[in-house]
Amino acid sequence: MVEEVLGGLNIRPERLYVDGTVGEGGHAEAILRRTSQRGELWGLDRNPMVLQVAAGRLAPFTSRFRLMHASFARLGELLAARTPPRTAGILLDLGLSLYLLRRSGRGFSFQEDEPLDMRLDPTAPGPTARQLLQDSSREELERIFREYGEEPQARRLARVLVEGRRRRPLATTAHLVQVVQETLGSGRRGRHHPATRVFQALRLAVNRELEELEAFLEGAPTWLEPEGRLVIISYHSLEDRMVKQRFLSWERAGLMVRLGRKPLTPTPAEVARNPRARSAKLRVAEKIS
Repeated sequence: MVEEVLGGLNIRPERLYVDGTVGEGGHAEAILRRTSQRGELWGLDRNPMVLQVAAGRLAPFTSRFRLMHASFARLGELLAARTPPRTAGILLDLGLSLYLLRRSGRGFSFQEDEPLDMRLDPTAPGPTARQLLQDSSREELERIFREYGEEPQARRLARVLVEGRRRRPLATTAHLVQVVQETLGSGRRGRHHPATRVFQALRLAVNRELEELEAFLEGAPTWLEPEGRLVIISYHSLEDRMVKQRFLSWERAGLMVRLGRKPLTPTPAEVARNPRARSAKLRVAEKIS
C-alpha cells in the first residue's frame, strides 16, 4: 500500500518523517523519493539485521536518513534531542518483514522447522517463545492464547501443552504445529492454518507488541508538528481496535482528526501480488493546528 501511505502522510518535501517500523526500507525509500535535499527520514526498527538491509537499500540517499536500533515506543526520547522535537509524519507498518519470516531462522513462520525464538530483537534479554511455553503456568498460557490470539480453544490447548512439556519440551516450530493440529484439528479454519492464532499470540507476548503500541499511542500526538500526519497499518483485530479507539479519543479531545472513518484496504490487484497484504487496514489521523 505504498501509494496509500504516501497519500496519507501528505509529504512536505523539506520536513522530517519517521518510519517507525522501517524493516527492509521499502516505504522509507518511497518517502525519501518524495522529499527534497533538505528533507530527512528516520528509520527505527527493533531488529538489527533488517537495519543492515535497509541501509543498503537507502544508500543512494546518503546523509538524508538515519537508521536507529530502537522501538517506535522510544520515539519521544529520540525526538527530544532534536530542535524542534517534532516530525511532519510518522508511519507504522505493524506487519512482519519478509526477512523475519523467511531468513531470520527464529520461528516466526511455521513454513520451515525452526527454533521457537520469535524475538524481534535477538539481543533482547526477554524470554523466547520456547521459554514462555516451557515456564508459563497453564493459566498464563490460556490467557496468552485467548487475549493475544483470540483462540476459542485456549484452555484446552494450554492444558495439552503443559501436560506434554513434561515428557518432551517444545523446542521447534514443527513440534508446536504438530501439537496444535492434534489438539485443534489439522484442517484450515476459514482462511487460516489452525496454528496461525497460536503463533500470533506467542509473538505478541514475547515482544510485548501491544504494550509497545500502547506506549507509542500515548505520546504520538505530542511528537507531531501542527498538521502532521500519523499513518498506521495493522494486520489483526487487536492492533486495529487499539488504533481505531485511540484515533477516536484524540478526535473527541480536539487533538487529532481522523481522515476517513473507515480504514483503507488493499486493492484486489495488490492482494493478488502479495497475499500477505489481504488483512491490512490503513488508518490516517492529522494533528489539529
